[in-house]
Amino acid sequence: MAWLPYALISALAAAVTAILAKVGIQDVPSNLATAIRTAVILVFAWAIAIGGGQHHALSRVSGRSLLFLVLSGVATGVSWLAYFRALQLGPASRVAPIDKLSLALTLVLAVVFLREAITWKVVAGVVLMVAGALLTIA
Repeated sequence: MAWLPYALISALAAAVTAILAKVGIQDVPSNLATAIRTAVILVFAWAIAIGGGQHHALSRVSGRSLLFLVLSGVATGVSWLAYFRALQLGPASRVAPIDKLSLALTLVLAVVFLREAITWKVVAGVVLMVAGALLTIA
């Protein structure tokens, strides 16, 4: 399967996540809620990796890859902790669009650090996404 179906599944799952998290976080400290969610993801991800036989490749992961994956994990943790706190304090319909400003930031970082090319259509899309996100908080 190509990348687009996976990206669409990711978007749908993220949308469902926001709603489930908003309901689940009531009367639960946000950091504890994030820890519970992370434990579930840990078990789920390892079950899929082991079930698919991918755990055998663990010994071949380079130090560089491991470093960047660990740093990515730290960034994910910061993101999730902040996201759950924002969900606890604000409406999901406003928190989620602001969280999705990560799309625009990702595009900028991909151009700067990964030297990815962007087109005027991508720029227009990013401008519209940012405008849409900002409209939700106005």
